[in-house]
Amino acid sequence: MYRLSGFLLSLIWLLYACNAQQQSQSAKHDSHAYTNKLINSSSPYLLQHAHNPVDWYPWGEEALEKARDEDKLLIISVGYAACHWCHVMERESFEDTAVARLMNEHFVAIKVDREERPDVDQIYMNVAEMTTGNGGWPLNAIAMPDGRPLFAATYFPKENWLRLLNTFIRYKSDKPDELEKAATELTKGVQSLDVQEFVPFESAFDQSHEQKIQQELLALMDLTKGGLDKAPKFPMPSLHQLLLRLYYHGEEEKSLTAIKASLDEMMRGGIYDQVGGGFARYSTDAEWKVPHFEKMLYDNGQLMSLYSDAYALLKDEAYKRVVYETADFLEREMRHEEGAFFSSLDADSEGEEGKFYVWSAAEIEEVLGKEAAQFKSIFEIKENGNWEAGKNILYTRQSVAAWAEQLGLSTESLLDQLNTQKAKLLKAREKRVRPGLDDKVLTAWNGLAIRGYLDAYQAFGDERFLNVARENAAFLKKYMFRKDGGLNRNFKSEASTINAFADDYASVIAAWISFYQATFEEQWLTEAQALMEYVLAHFNDEKSGFFFYTSDEDAALITRSKEFGDNKMPSANSSLAQSLFALGTLLYEESYLARSEQMVKNIFQDIVRQPAYYANWAQLLLAYVHQPYELAIVGADYEGHRKTMAAAYLPHVFLLGGADEGKLQLLKSKSVEGMTMLYVCQDKICKLPVTDVQKALGLIER
Repeated sequence: MYRLSGFLLSLIWLLYACNAQQQSQSAKHDSHAYTNKLINSSSPYLLQHAHNPVDWYPWGEEALEKARDEDKLLIISVGYAACHWCHVMERESFEDTAVARLMNEHFVAIKVDREERPDVDQIYMNVAEMTTGNGGWPLNAIAMPDGRPLFAATYFPKENWLRLLNTFIRYKSDKPDELEKAATELTKGVQSLDVQEFVPFESAFDQSHEQKIQQELLALMDLTKGGLDKAPKFPMPSLHQLLLRLYYHGEEEKSLTAIKASLDEMMRGGIYDQVGGGFARYSTDAEWKVPHFEKMLYDNGQLMSLYSDAYALLKDEAYKRVVYETADFLEREMRHEEGAFFSSLDADSEGEEGKFYVWSAAEIEEVLGKEAAQFKSIFEIKENGNWEAGKNILYTRQSVAAWAEQLGLSTESLLDQLNTQKAKLLKAREKRVRPGLDDKVLTAWNGLAIRGYLDAYQAFGDERFLNVARENAAFLKKYMFRKDGGLNRNFKSEASTINAFADDYASVIAAWISFYQATFEEQWLTEAQALMEYVLAHFNDEKSGFFFYTSDEDAALITRSKEFGDNKMPSANSSLAQSLFALGTLLYEESYLARSEQMVKNIFQDIVRQPAYYANWAQLLLAYVHQPYELAIVGADYEGHRKTMAAAYLPHVFLLGGADEGKLQLLKSKSVEGMTMLYVCQDKICKLPVTDVQKALGLIER
C-alpha cells in the first residue's frame, strides 16, 4: 500500500471508519424540492441524484472552472446505477439538507457515473487503494481545485462524512501548505502506477512457465466451493477460462476439480437467479449463497462464454441450461428494441436490497400448491427464512441428477417439473415492483455480450445465438461507429456520446474476430483491422509498447492511465494484445504479432507471479507455449465442417475458410473443385489436406 507522510493522512485515517452494515434512517423526498446540474444528464445514475439538495455537477470543465475561480476543494463522488451502497449513502448524506449545505458552501461537488467515465474513476480508485488499501463504490474523493487528489475512500456513514468534510475545511483554512504537499505527493504516486518499461526478453516461453502459472493459480483456489478461496466471491470469467485452457493442455486433475467446483457451485448458488436465469454481481459469503443482487451485463456476457466453453470441453448438460437461461434473462429484461443490451439491473427495489428476488415459504406454497413441498426441499426454503427473517434465497446443494436419484425420478422428469414450477414463480414475480434498470448502452459491455452469444453459437450450433449477436452488432455499427473511424462509448435517449476508451475498442475488435470465426465473413476481419489501426494511431504508447486507456483526443486528466490487470473484465491491454495476435495470425500481419509478443514480455513477471489477476494475459502466454493451429476449411460444405469443428473445445485453433479461397493469404491455393478440404496448419506450414473432420481433429495436438 502506498502511504503518505505527514499528519494529514494520519488524521484522515482516524476519521475513516467505514461501517458497511449501517442501515439508512432517512426517508426519500416525495417531491422535487431541489434540482441541480445533473438534471440534463443522460446517465441514469446521475439522474438519480439530480434532485439532491447537493449542488452536484457532472464531470467537466464547468465544475473544474468553478472550483478554480472560487478556490474550493472538489468532492468527486463516483458510483453507478445498480450500486446498493451508493443508494444508502445518498439517503443518509446527500439527501440531508445539513450535509448538503456544508458541501455546497465549502466544496464543488461532482458526481461521476463510473460506467460512463471509467477513466476518471480509475484515477481516484487508485488513490483509495494506495491510501486505505481498499476500493469499491461509492467512491468518494477530496481533491484540489485542479483535480489533484488528497484522499479517497468508499462508503461513509453520515457522521463520518461530516467529520471528514470539516477536517478538510479546517486544513484548507489553516494549513493550505499541508494540502498542497499531500496533493503533490499523491499525484506523483498515481502517475507512477502507469509506468511500464519496455522489457528486453530473449528466452522463449515454455512449459515451465505454464506449470508455474498453474501452481500459483491452484494455490489460491477453493477446491470445494470454487472461486478464489476467500469471501466475498466474485465470478472471474478470465480466471476460469485460464483454468479450462490449462486443463485442456495438461489434463491436470486439480485444475478440473477447480473448474467444476466453481461452475457447479455458482450455478447452484444464490448468485444465480434460479427462477429467471442470469448471475448477480457477486456473493457476499464464501459459498455463493447470498448474492449482492445487482445484475450486470458484463458478467452475464462473459459467463455465457465461460459456460459455453466448459460445455464444449466437458459436455455437461447443466452448463448448457445455464447458457440458455442466461440468454433468456438478457433478452427478456435487458434488451433494447433494436438489439443491443442495457447495462444493469439494480440490487434494490422499493428501497430494499434483493426484495424482487427473495421468497417467503408462504409465497412458494401459494404459487406452487401441492408441488411446493418438493420445490422447497430442493431449494432450501425454510419457514423462518434461510437468509434474513422470513426471506429465502433460492439455492440448491446438489445437482438435478442427484436430486432425481434421491427422489426416485429420471433427470428429464425432474427437469420438466422444475421448469414448470420456475415458470409459475417467474410469472408471479413479474407482478412485483421491478429493480431499477440502467438503460444506457455501453460499447465495451455489448462487445462482451456479443462474444458470449457467439461462443454459445459455436458450442451449440443454435442460430438463435448468431441472430442476436448480429442484431447487437448492427446496433453498434448504427449508433457507436463514427465516420472518422472511431467509436463512441455510450448510447442513451437516442444519442451516442462520450469518446470511446481502449476497452471499448478492445471489446469490439475481439467480438468482430469472433464473428469471422463463426461465419467466415471476411468483412468482420476488415473492420476489426480498421479499428485496430485506429487504436494504434490514437492510444499508442511508443515508449512502453502498451496502450493508454484514453485517446489522444480526450481532455487531459492528471495522468493518462493504462489498464494492465485483469479483473471482472479483461484489461484493455490484454484484450488488445490477444486481438493483435489473432489478427496477425489470420492476416499475416507480422507487425501485429511482434507487438503482441512484446506486450506479453513486458508484463511477463506479473503474469507468472499473479496469474489470478493477469489471467487473460496468461491465456495469451499459453499461445506461445502451445503453438496455435490454423484450420482452413474450403469448399461447398465448409459450413457443416465449420460447425463440427467449432463445437469442439479448441482454444489454440484459428478457424478460417469459406466456399472459395477468399482474400486471406492462408487460403490461397486451397480450393479443390468438387471437394471440401480441411488443412491443418501451424505457422503457415500445412499438413496434407483431409476431407474428414475427425481426421482433421486427429492432427491437432493438445
